[in-house]
Amino acid sequence: MPHVEEQPRRGSANEVAPDQSISGGQAGSEDRIPAADAGSAMDKAPTTSEAPATEKTPAAAKPRHTQVASNAAAHALRLLNRARGTEASQPSPAATPTGPIAVVIGGGISGLVAARELAISGHRVQVHEAGPVFGGCVGLHEVAGLALDAGAESFATRSTAVADLLGELGLGDDIVTPEPGGAWLYLRRGGENVAQPLPATGILGIPGDPWAEEVRRAVGRTGALRAAADLITPVSKKILEGEMSLGALVRSRMGSAVLENLVTPVVSGVHSADPDTLDVDAIAPGLRASVLKHGSLARAVAAMRNAAPAGSAVASISGGMNRLVAALLADLKAAGVHLHANSQVAAIAPNAEGTGFRIELAPRADDAAVAKDAKHERESRHERHDRLAKEADAAAEAGQPRELLADRLVVATGGESAVDLLCGIDADFAEHRPAPGAGIALVTLVIDKPELDDAPRGTGLLVAPTVDDVGAKALTHATAKWHWLGDESGPGSHVLRLSYGRLNDVASALVNADDASLRNAALKDASVLLGIEITAGDVLGFDVVRYSGALPFATTGHAKRVAKIRELASTHPGLDVVGAWLAGTGLASVIADTRKRLRITAS
Repeated sequence: MPHVEEQPRRGSANEVAPDQSISGGQAGSEDRIPAADAGSAMDKAPTTSEAPATEKTPAAAKPRHTQVASNAAAHALRLLNRARGTEASQPSPAATPTGPIAVVIGGGISGLVAARELAISGHRVQVHEAGPVFGGCVGLHEVAGLALDAGAESFATRSTAVADLLGELGLGDDIVTPEPGGAWLYLRRGGENVAQPLPATGILGIPGDPWAEEVRRAVGRTGALRAAADLITPVSKKILEGEMSLGALVRSRMGSAVLENLVTPVVSGVHSADPDTLDVDAIAPGLRASVLKHGSLARAVAAMRNAAPAGSAVASISGGMNRLVAALLADLKAAGVHLHANSQVAAIAPNAEGTGFRIELAPRADDAAVAKDAKHERESRHERHDRLAKEADAAAEAGQPRELLADRLVVATGGESAVDLLCGIDADFAEHRPAPGAGIALVTLVIDKPELDDAPRGTGLLVAPTVDDVGAKALTHATAKWHWLGDESGPGSHVLRLSYGRLNDVASALVNADDASLRNAALKDASVLLGIEITAGDVLGFDVVRYSGALPFATTGHAKRVAKIRELASTHPGLDVVGAWLAGTGLASVIADTRKRLRITAS
């Protein structure tokens, strides 16, 4: 997506074999990471069984605080050496942590960052991820021999949260910004569907200069005059009172034309939601107060743009954002964190025998019970019956639920799953169950099309919901956006990524189409959006990545709901709840919020 950061994930990078665990400092087998992952920071992913220290066992003596401090200091020193560039290229195996036991449920970005903060503070940490892949909204897939981001492909630079983390992980020098082509809009104007550059002075499509030429082109002279009225219309202090949606604020200050032709395409592309449903304070923190301070929405937007860090509003990593996951996993292993993929948590509850929490893991089939067919195709019916009976007994025994005990518990899953689990600790969490997010399908096309070498639509396009000849909500011309990818793909080869999940009912149905139908739709839509015919014969490779309920809605009243959830969590010492459903969409929000919360409570 052109200059947006919060595409969700799916990919094959950092994949761990079913029922496989990764632990720092243990010998084991290699991770299954595609060789094309040039940015992979971990060459080996050793395996182990669940950490024995966390299994339910007779009570053990409490660890000494000096040991926790020592472990934390060692990790902090390692980070300092890395920042100085003096860390050894092959760090020695990590010492086994000796602090309090912490369990993190969810291996997405917030879960991995939470685990890192806990490890730094000296905890013995386990991460349990229900799926086969760590990384959450960040992933990797290979298309036509290119290692590409399967999810988030950039991060917002409005804060230094992501850049700071990348620097600590040794990736700071690899941060890159997009090429200067900029994003375009595809909208309906004067009865026709047209493409034009997105106004460069706005935030979330809200123009900082309502009378700019590109704004007048997008909304027409009448729409621009209505928007410009914002500059002379007084602002009441009541603008700060109560809940307000982003759509309501824009409509009241600048009119419907700006909302429909500028704001809605950007917001639907980024958040897969209608601006009238999104909480303005969650989507654009501080905007309402800035409107009151500067006396107009346009001046508030311009002031916020001027106050933002110099340079692009987004950035990425050379080689792709997927490198963040590889670096986090390598860092966690070095700190002695145990990482468990394909490990679903069935239930959590307070520890009835004392402080802390009980974590019940769902049964898992034993890989050894899956020995099959070719080996046994000549056995008799009775032999087969006896063998299957023994295998069933072994699988049943291996699949018994396992129970862990933890001093600290971090729930870092999606909102619905989090509330389902949290109700085992406190039934009052049930009333805070969020609505499901939007479904999204991402279609990646690698094509041979030299006509696109000049990037005729900049870094990509955002599509207005009123458009009737395109089903996608956004197109990213990835090779035009990221110089490193253009170099890797070579002249004439291009990577296009189209996002499906439009707000209108007809286009939104494409999310559920089969892969072949989505590929055909992507070819048609890319041809229309880029103004160049692209056919199946031009395709070197394609992939479809699907997410169900991937982007949480920060609907009106979001801040109050989050405050209530965290207030409730605070009544259970040792419990933290993190993730995009609370922090907001995007890596910058998730990483900043997770680190802030865990730094406050980790020790």
